[in-house]
Amino acid sequence: MSRGGGKPARSLQDLGTLRDALARQAREAAEQAAREAAARAEAERQRQWFSNAVGPVTALPAGNRAQVARPPPAPEPRQRELDEQAALREAWSDEVDVESLLLTDDGLSYRRAGVGPDVVTRLRRGEWAIQGQIDLHGLRREEARDQLAAFVRDATRRGQRCLRVVHGKGLGSPGREPVLKGKVQRWLAQSGEVIAFAQASGPQGGAGALIVLLAGSNGRGRVPADPATGKAPGGAAT
Repeated sequence: MSRGGGKPARSLQDLGTLRDALARQAREAAEQAAREAAARAEAERQRQWFSNAVGPVTALPAGNRAQVARPPPAPEPRQRELDEQAALREAWSDEVDVESLLLTDDGLSYRRAGVGPDVVTRLRRGEWAIQGQIDLHGLRREEARDQLAAFVRDATRRGQRCLRVVHGKGLGSPGREPVLKGKVQRWLAQSGEVIAFAQASGPQGGAGALIVLLAGSNGRGRVPADPATGKAPGGAAT
């Protein structure tokens, strides 16, 4: 065969390849069209089902909608909190003698100088509504101190005055001694925000909790007013 006789064969081969490619494209286009038709049919079935379920509806206009900007979340002062925790670890000692801190009675209550004994009595009686509570059960010493410090700090910022601190009765501790009880008393007595605390009454937790009174916003030991007279208890600092 001559060299020129090979050209028709190659042309036929090229035409066959082109024909196959066109056929494949046609099949793919047909399949794509079938899928789109099926999707439109399914959407129409869904629309009909919704219409039959809820009745006639009127679509809202696409525009004229309010664009409500959501406020960004408040920043968390994490570094400041870490600094405050570190300062409190240094300030709140486990070794301090509570009896050396101003006024105490039987070791179960505490009042800052200038706060009358009737404040402790009224705390024991539960005459002020408890505005916040923390449970330190099961926490290690450092965890309990950090969480108690944060609790007192946050309560002060929120303007809360009367709190309950649950330290437990030590029933699950070695020797059945309350491990956190004495530490919590020492920590609270060293806090500048605490003006008094007393062991809770039975309904409020008994020997497993303390009722704590915080200073006012001016930090001068002002106690809540008597509901009946509107005045602070006698002997309390103002």
